[in-house]
Amino acid sequence: MSTGAQPIKVAILAMGGEGGGVLADWIVALGEANGHIAQSTSVAGVAQRTGATIYYIELFPRAAAQCQGAAPVLALIPTPGDVDVLIASELMEAGRAVQRGLVTKDRTTLIASTHRVYAIAEKSAMGDGVADSVALETACIDAARQFVRFDMAAASERTGSVISAVLFGALCGSAALPFGREAFEATIQRGGVGVASSLKAFAEGARLAVASPQPVTAPAAPPIAPAPAQHAHLPVNALLHRLRDQFPDRARALLTEGVRRLLDYQDPAYAALYLDRVAAIGKAGHAELTAEVARHLALWMSYEDTVRVADLKVRATRFERVRDEVKVGEAQLLDINEFLHPRLQEICDTLPAGLGRWLLNSGAPRRFVERFTQHGRIVKTSSLHGYLLLYGVAGLRRWRRGSLRYQVENARIEAWLAQMQALLPAQPALALEVARCQRLVKGYSDTHERGTRNFEQLMAAARKLSGRDDAASTLQRLRDAALADEHGKALGKALVAVGV
Repeated sequence: MSTGAQPIKVAILAMGGEGGGVLADWIVALGEANGHIAQSTSVAGVAQRTGATIYYIELFPRAAAQCQGAAPVLALIPTPGDVDVLIASELMEAGRAVQRGLVTKDRTTLIASTHRVYAIAEKSAMGDGVADSVALETACIDAARQFVRFDMAAASERTGSVISAVLFGALCGSAALPFGREAFEATIQRGGVGVASSLKAFAEGARLAVASPQPVTAPAAPPIAPAPAQHAHLPVNALLHRLRDQFPDRARALLTEGVRRLLDYQDPAYAALYLDRVAAIGKAGHAELTAEVARHLALWMSYEDTVRVADLKVRATRFERVRDEVKVGEAQLLDINEFLHPRLQEICDTLPAGLGRWLLNSGAPRRFVERFTQHGRIVKTSSLHGYLLLYGVAGLRRWRRGSLRYQVENARIEAWLAQMQALLPAQPALALEVARCQRLVKGYSDTHERGTRNFEQLMAAARKLSGRDDAASTLQRLRDAALADEHGKALGKALVAVGV
C-alpha cells in the first residue's frame, strides 16, 4: 500500500572547517528525533579549489514507511531538479548549486550566506578575477522558490560561534522543514558540545532568516582614510605638505593611499620618489592618466619580495589576526607553521646586485645553492628560532635598494614611465593603455615571471603600434588577451592577428 509520501531532500555545500558535517549531523538527529528515517552521505571536495564538500540528507516519515510495510529507498546524491532545501555556506557555492540545476523555482528553498571566500581561480587570475556578487545573488533569487540570505559569517563572528550554527538557525527560520523551533534547539542541546555559543548563533540565524531580505546592492568600496594634517615625523610631514600643495583634490585620496603603502613598505624617501614620478606624469594635465599611474605605480613599487613576505609574517597584527581566526583560548598555546619555498632566483634577488648576478650566472656555486632550494621548508614563526629567522630577513629592508631585485624592478618602472611620457604629447590614449598594462605585473615566483614576460611583449607592441590611429584600442585588446591566459598563448595569437 503506497501512502504517496516523499522524502525531504536536503543538500549542504560547505567548505572545510565550517562545520558542514556537524550541520548534517544536526539535521539527521533532528529528523530521527521527530519521527523520520534519515540517511546522510557526503562527497568530499577540496575547499574552494574544486568545490565544497556536498552533504546530502533524505528524511522520510517513519509512519509512512510502516504504513507501506517496507523501508524506503533513499538516494545517495542530490539530483538536479529534485532538491527541497539547498544550504550553502558561501555565495559562490550557492551560485555553483544553481549552475548544476540543484535549485529550482518550483520547490527549492535556498539558504546561503552572502559573504565571499574567493576561489582559487579568482585569486590566480592575471587581472581582476573576482566574480560579480550582485550577478550571483540575482541568479540565486531567480532560480529559487525562496532565497534566505544574509552575511552568516558576520553573524557567527558576532555570536562567537561557527557558521554551521547560524545556518541551522536560518534553516529553522525558513520553515522549510516540518519541525518547530523547540525541536531544533533540543537537537543542539543533545549534542552537548559548545551548546551555549551554538544556541546563541542559532537564535541569530533564525532571527535574520525571517527578516525581510535586503535589496541586492554592489558591495561598497572601503573608504580611504584622509591624510592627517600634521605628523610628528618630519619627513612624513613633508610628504603631507606635498600632497596638499602639489596635487589636485581629486587625486589626493589615491595618492595618500599610495604614500601610506610605500611608507609601510620602505621609508619616506621611497614615498617621496613615488610622488616625484607621479608629478612628472601629471605635468601634462591628463587627469585620467595621472590617476592610473598613481594606482599602478604604488602597487609596482611595493613589489612582493622575500623581505616583504618575511616582514608581513612576523608582524604583531598578523599573530593577533591568526589568534582571532582560530579562536585561541586563554589557556591554549598557538603554533604557526609557515611553508616557505624560496627558489634560487628569490635568493639571488635578495642579495646585493653584484653578488646576486654572480651567483645566478655561476656554475658550481649555483648548483650548490640549488641543492638546498629543491624542497620547501617549514618555519615555525611562533617559536623563537623561527621568528628570529624571518625577523632577520625582514630587517634587510634597509638595504633593499642595493638588492638585485630592486635594480631590476626599478629599471622596468623607469622604462614604463619613460614610454608613457614619450607617447603623451601625440597619443595620450595609447599612453593611458600603457599605464593599464601594469596590471600584468603581479605576484611572485612563476606567476610574476609569466606576467612580466607578457608585460614586456605588450610594451614592445606599444612601440610598434605608435602612430597608428587604432593603437590604443589594439593595445587594449592585446592586454585583454594577456589577462585571459597567463601562459601567453592567447596573447601570442592576438599579436599575430594584429600584425605586431
